[in-house]
Amino acid sequence: MIEFKVTGDYIPMIQLLKATNLVATGGEAQIVVDQGEVKYNGEIDYRKRLKVKKGDVVEFAGNKIKVI
Repeated sequence: MIEFKVTGDYIPMIQLLKATNLVATGGEAQIVVDQGEVKYNGEIDYRKRLKVKKGDVVEFAGNKIKVI
């Protein structure tokens, strides 16, 4: 599991995927979210600008990211 420390109240979903190096670009992040490859707290989520906050868990490509 990847632990990601958020500075501020939240981080947008596509920025989180880029910051954890699970995708190379913001465009790639938007594509994988559009295609339903990303889970947010256990549910598939299609919102690219979703505000991911402390305590949330994002899953993508066999990786889990816990936001702390």
